[in-house]
Amino acid sequence: MALLFLSLLPRGAVAASVGVALPSLAPVIKATSPAVVNIATRGTVTERVVGNPLRDDPYFRRFFNVPEGTVRRRQFQSAGSGVIVDAAHGYIVTNRHVIENASEITVTLLDNRHFQAQVVGSDEGTDIAVLKVAEPHLSQMPLGDSSRLEVGDWVVAIGNPFGLNHTVTAGIVSALGRTGLHPHGFEDFIQTDASINPGNSGGALVNVNGELIGINSAILSKDGGNIGIGFAIPVNMVKAVMDQIITYGAVKRGVVGVKLRDLTPEAAESLQLVNARGVEISGVAPGSAADRAGIKVGDVVVSMSGVSLESAAQLRNALGLLRVGQTVEMRLLHNGAERRVTLTINAPGSLNQP
Repeated sequence: MALLFLSLLPRGAVAASVGVALPSLAPVIKATSPAVVNIATRGTVTERVVGNPLRDDPYFRRFFNVPEGTVRRRQFQSAGSGVIVDAAHGYIVTNRHVIENASEITVTLLDNRHFQAQVVGSDEGTDIAVLKVAEPHLSQMPLGDSSRLEVGDWVVAIGNPFGLNHTVTAGIVSALGRTGLHPHGFEDFIQTDASINPGNSGGALVNVNGELIGINSAILSKDGGNIGIGFAIPVNMVKAVMDQIITYGAVKRGVVGVKLRDLTPEAAESLQLVNARGVEISGVAPGSAADRAGIKVGDVVVSMSGVSLESAAQLRNALGLLRVGQTVEMRLLHNGAERRVTLTINAPGSLNQP
């Protein structure tokens, strides 16, 4: 019976029971923690004053000559996290919502040094912002490759939840490519069960090699606390957005001119396709980049730039990270016939330009 009990224990627990040292994440944490910062913000927001519900009734306001609802300006303080990704230039990556409406941003390091930061730029679509500090002797975190992540990989979350500076939690990658949290944004979230709580936003999700593989961004929770479902923006998306923000101060997102939808098995059958992998084109804007490239309604995009496509969200994210003027190749299927097209991303408002 004792042998059966031991066989049911996790491997590490069996190792501990016979005196074998367990592996530790301490070296990874020691190497990466100096690059994770606390971000404290101050600012002012304008909000509408909630009063008598009758004041919201347009007929009541008109009859009694009541003015429109009043607004007030309210000061706020907030806290989050960030990651130093370029020590030489002082660049820090965080979430846009961490620094939104902030007029004063204070960054505090692991060694308790603190200084003011300036906003280089931000992108609402991906919830990414880049800050800059003019301070020497900073530590930066190396950037990994989130495309190599697999479900089950060990990860560490480092941040400042509830103001508890440099809190470290560990877990695994629970899922990849999560979407649907912000319908109008560009999403490709890493899901993890490493504990993420308010204040972790903008902090680091790190692999066992001590590389940044995600920026912690959101949680799924009924009461605001951790229930083991957290989401991080993959570092490959962060890199693409960060590069544009540093170069241009914003993301110069172009226009392709297509409507996309997931390819269902029924649609694949009607389009005479062998399998249901790819993204169906459900609309093409006249004069758009897609139209000029020869893309038609009913085409199925099976890959872009050599990367196979599984969903409309995946293709939408990939297109949303491309710069104006950038050229990509797509592989298409239509009625069983394959072809390749080259597409150049349009600037917004240039649908009818040759």
